[in-house]
This record gives sequence, C-alpha cells and structure tokens, in this order.
Amino acid sequence: MSNPFAEDLPRPRPKTHEIGQDLSSLSVFELTERIAQLEAEIERLKAARAAKEKVKSAADQVFKS
Repeated sequence: MSNPFAEDLPRPRPKTHEIGQDLSSLSVFELTERIAQLEAEIERLKAARAAKEKVKSAADQVFKS
C-alpha cells in the first residue's frame, strides 16, 4: 500500500555529489559544502596528475640517454 503523504516526507540526499544531479532541493549551506568537496577533489586530481607527469618525465629522460 502506498503512502498518500509520501511527497511530504523528506527525501534522502546522497552523501556525495553526483555529476548532473538535481540541485534544486539543496540548501545554500549544502551547495557551499559540495563546492568545497569538489574543489578539494580537483586539487587531489591535480596532485595525482603532477605525480604521474613527474614519473613519465623521468622515464622519458632514461630512454633519451
């Protein structure tokens, strides 16, 4: 049996951000929090890329010799 008041119940929100998700139900605080999480993730990705570029550069130097 379905709940006639289901639309009045709070909807569970995902703990992490999903690309393309509906943002209309998030508060300003939640949006700010998500932005901070995504900025931290961008920095983590940049650091991983820099580490891989360093390894690739070192390998290129070995094979140029």
